Amino acid sequence: MIPTLDVRDLRRSFTQGSVTIDVLKGVDLAVNPGEIVALLGPSGSGKSTLLQAVGLLEGGFQGRISIAGERVEALDNAGRTRVRRDRLGFVYQFHHLLPDFSARENVLLAGLVAGHAERVAATRADELLTALGLGSRLNHRPSELSGGEQQRVAVARALANKPVLVLADEPTGNLDEATAQKVLAEFLSLVRGQGSAALVATHNVALAGQMDRVVTLHEGRLAVV
Repeated sequence: MIPTLDVRDLRRSFTQGSVTIDVLKGVDLAVNPGEIVALLGPSGSGKSTLLQAVGLLEGGFQGRISIAGERVEALDNAGRTRVRRDRLGFVYQFHHLLPDFSARENVLLAGLVAGHAERVAATRADELLTALGLGSRLNHRPSELSGGEQQRVAVARALANKPVLVLADEPTGNLDEATAQKVLAEFLSLVRGQGSAALVATHNVALAGQMDRVVTLHEGRLAVV
């Protein structure tokens, strides 16, 4: 089986003045097709740095990254854009929705960017939003939605193009506990339903326990829980 994500000896350091801080110290991680892995660790442990590297959102790292069997760490900007567009989905702690567009439009735009026909992208958006309980809120703008509803739209947008790998960085971190549980359950159900793999960064042990496997980032290296 070819892992959906295969990371080998990933390293990332930052320099502040004369001081060098080693955030990632040789991370090895494989996520198999359809597997949802929780990346556990306290704030400042480097979870976001790891996701940014894997998501090809940041350079400056050393090591090897393969996504669905393709080596991606040395790709140029056009290659990175292609991989992010065609193979990855992103969910962040803050929804980052476009304020002047409706819930449906925020989701279908992802399909349009990927080259899908507007009708196909709109149908996919409606299906996802309805599955997330937003069938009656399709035409509402983000300012007209609750925090939980906004994050559900962000989840739908991440899944719009059926990515092979979803990267989520504290996806329920801005929500109250009850809403966080509901949104996470819906997120996990949709990811599993479409067969995507996922790497989900969180500091919440209870939420992490609902995933297939948990790894902990500690002092720049991963440990399996």
